[in-house]
Amino acid sequence: MNFLFFIIVGFPVLEILIMIKMGQQIGAINTVLLIFLTAIVGIYYARIEGLNTIKSGFINLYKNKLPLYEMISGASIALAAALLITPGFISDTLGFLLLFPFTRNFLINKWIKKHYTNKNNKDEIYEAEIIEDKKDEL
Repeated sequence: MNFLFFIIVGFPVLEILIMIKMGQQIGAINTVLLIFLTAIVGIYYARIEGLNTIKSGFINLYKNKLPLYEMISGASIALAAALLITPGFISDTLGFLLLFPFTRNFLINKWIKKHYTNKNNKDEIYEAEIIEDKKDEL
């Protein structure tokens, strides 16, 4: 509940406070222009990264591999684009971190290892034989 409250109320308040402080330091017009500049550059870079991810996904499909990384990467690029469109410096920072392949690779691989690894890390093979007691009866 507290985390959801922070997301809904606290995050926009924090963004506004940072924009006010930046406006005091560099001026209101420069702050607005900087917000527009980060949005434009971020969306352009998101487009490039998105096209590269689609290309990589098709290459994996042609190799008959599941493009799991590319699917998660595409979703994170879409989230990054949404964060970059949202005015604010914290959301822009998070958006750019998701756009850079190095940080996206680190976060996605960490998430995949957390959720899709074998808990026991044991590859046990059991050999068995099926014996039917009543194989001649109908």
